[in-house]
Amino acid sequence: MAKPRIATTSLAGCFGCHMAILDIDDRILKLVEIVDFDKSPVDDIKEFTGRCAVGLIEGGCCNEENVHVLQDFREHCDILISLGDCAIMGGIPAMRNTIPLQECLEEAYLKCPTCHNPSGQIPNDPEIPLLLNKVYPCHEVVKIDYHLPGCPPSADTIWEALVALLNNKPMDLPYQLIKYD
Repeated sequence: MAKPRIATTSLAGCFGCHMAILDIDDRILKLVEIVDFDKSPVDDIKEFTGRCAVGLIEGGCCNEENVHVLQDFREHCDILISLGDCAIMGGIPAMRNTIPLQECLEEAYLKCPTCHNPSGQIPNDPEIPLLLNKVYPCHEVVKIDYHLPGCPPSADTIWEALVALLNNKPMDLPYQLIKYD
């Protein structure tokens, strides 16, 4: 029988949630025994190779490419999990949401104290994904099935959630894994 597949991605975030996945330490060997990683920076597979049981999404959506990746994950994954505060509520990248986009671009490329931009232009190459008007949490773009809060969620929280879902059990995480005080 084929093992279930897991896919992961990092959108507008810091990659800390992927580091938390790796922090499951030697349990990663147990995880590899029961799942195959599909599209993920963990194994550097760039495209989906099949249907995935679980998709882990880190980061919010700040540009058109993030939206496309998130929609692709929704299409290919049975269960989608927003992993961490950036995916759940925008996190640090969403701090730009209080400032008009044009003002953010001008500050970043034209007015900042360390800018060297002799052309005086904001980059607009077609290869650069267009920024959205704000950073969106994942659930505002596609249906998300579960949210694991934290910055990042602990390795134990990620482990317990995956084990429960992969064994078709309810995700009933103990309070110690979801409290943040």
